[in-house]
Amino acid sequence: MPQITVDYSERLADGFDRPAFARDLHTAVVEIAAAKPPACKTRFRRTEDVVVGPDTDGHALVHVHIGLLAGRTDETKARLTETVLELLRQYVKPAGDVVLHASAEVRDLDPSYRKFESE
Repeated sequence: MPQITVDYSERLADGFDRPAFARDLHTAVVEIAAAKPPACKTRFRRTEDVVVGPDTDGHALVHVHIGLLAGRTDETKARLTETVLELLRQYVKPAGDVVLHASAEVRDLDPSYRKFESE
């Protein structure tokens, strides 16, 4: 915990500083949601096709999903979500006339969540 997934349009690959975004996002999750630094895990998933309304071109998407163990207040989750959007503004620079659609959400992990780490 936390489990962080970032889905982003393939056309953003060169304009998205993913390592710096993840580093600063992990710092924010620790400061805002009281996570432990080694527990922060982020995976990036590049998506090939994006359609917005009737448009099949000219748009790019980034969506950040953060799953936390239950217990954070709605205010904490909202603050973290707003911070994620600020970080996306900083680290995602679409090329050309691309319209960027950025979103984020913070949810509680299901009570069934379990993990293990190998050594």
